[in-house]
Amino acid sequence: MARALKTFCYSDGFHAWTVAASSRAKALAAFGVKRDLFKDGSAKEVDSGPDREAALKAPGDLIERGMSVDVGKMAKTSAPKGRTRSASNARAKARVEALEAELQALDEAQADETSALDAKRAELEAEADALEERQAKARDALKAKLKAARAKV
Repeated sequence: MARALKTFCYSDGFHAWTVAASSRAKALAAFGVKRDLFKDGSAKEVDSGPDREAALKAPGDLIERGMSVDVGKMAKTSAPKGRTRSASNARAKARVEALEAELQALDEAQADETSALDAKRAELEAEADALEERQAKARDALKAKLKAARAKV
């Protein structure tokens, strides 16, 4: 069985929006916000008034009434202007995705740099080992000559 409709109202001081919905969550979705407007008192359930009657005639549709702007004018509307977070969320999500892609590219570039440095390090270690071996042979050869020269003295 479908839940009974309740009417909820939200105002920004310039306009009042009313919607008939089965829950506060659905009303918030209709208002186009994610913040709990009921918790801070910005939105409330209404039991009477012309806005309530209009909302009950069109469940799920927002009924907008001017309070300080277009005073008294009532009409069906979409989510309140400036209160929709979808454009802001879309920009934020795009920014996050761009930063994640930038981070991945940075990680790949740094991994390449580290790999190149590791290869140079291995090459230098091999060169150092070869130098050490060459120097040891030269020292051993010179020690042998010195030993032979001392034996003659």
